[in-house]
Amino acid sequence: MRTVNIHEAKTHLSRLVDRAAKGESFIIAKSGKPMVKVVAIDAPEAGEMRRLGFMAGQFSVPDDFDRMADEEIEKLFGGDA
Repeated sequence: MRTVNIHEAKTHLSRLVDRAAKGESFIIAKSGKPMVKVVAIDAPEAGEMRRLGFMAGQFSVPDDFDRMADEEIEKLFGGDA
């Protein structure tokens, strides 16, 4: 994550806000010490966004999933030779 000092933030505020609105959050520091984090309003809260495993336990994958429709796929791609 990008860190900018207060002077740079004041000088380039419009550009920084546009980038933050597109999802590029940044930190404003004063005398090298991080003070605030700027994020888009619709950005997910910390810990809110969780995609991996979000449907765990809601369906099952058959054991032969990687072999399903083998014959049909072979026919479609000329596997009869």
